[in-house]
Amino acid sequence: MSRLLPAKAVPDFTVPMTDGGKFQLSQRLGDNFTLLLFYRGMHCPICKMQLRDLQRHLGDFAKRGITVVAISMDSKDRAQKSAEEWGVADLMIGYDLGEGLARDLGLYISSRRPGSDEPKIFSEPALLLVKPDQTLYFASVQSMPFTRPSLDQLLQGIDYAIESGYPARGALA
Repeated sequence: MSRLLPAKAVPDFTVPMTDGGKFQLSQRLGDNFTLLLFYRGMHCPICKMQLRDLQRHLGDFAKRGITVVAISMDSKDRAQKSAEEWGVADLMIGYDLGEGLARDLGLYISSRRPGSDEPKIFSEPALLLVKPDQTLYFASVQSMPFTRPSLDQLLQGIDYAIESGYPARGALA
């Protein structure tokens, strides 16, 4: 598994979206940041809550010049079903994230538990904040589905970062 480092380039990638379009990182960079939220998939009730919370905060992110997208390794059918059933129609949702790309982005990968409705393989949750120059500013990469970062706290941190010019931290890894 590779690890992205703050202040270093995030690989460009393209994924299809449930609205029929495509999300290409280099073509969708926000004025201040791009928030990439990687979620486990349709099988995850915590992801459902997190994506609903993200949708409620879309205006807060937009006011700050932040492009937001949620991405999973789910198939088109599973991603569209999630978008419809979870009530997150305003959220850009990407799907078919390949395992190789997920690993290049530093995501943890899990396999299906016997008897579950999980896909064969899927990524665990992560939040990446990418600067307009396509470098990593912030990363929260998880190996478990629980204890997601608070979006309210993230927004407070973003406000501070924008106002004070706070640099990316952890670049020495």
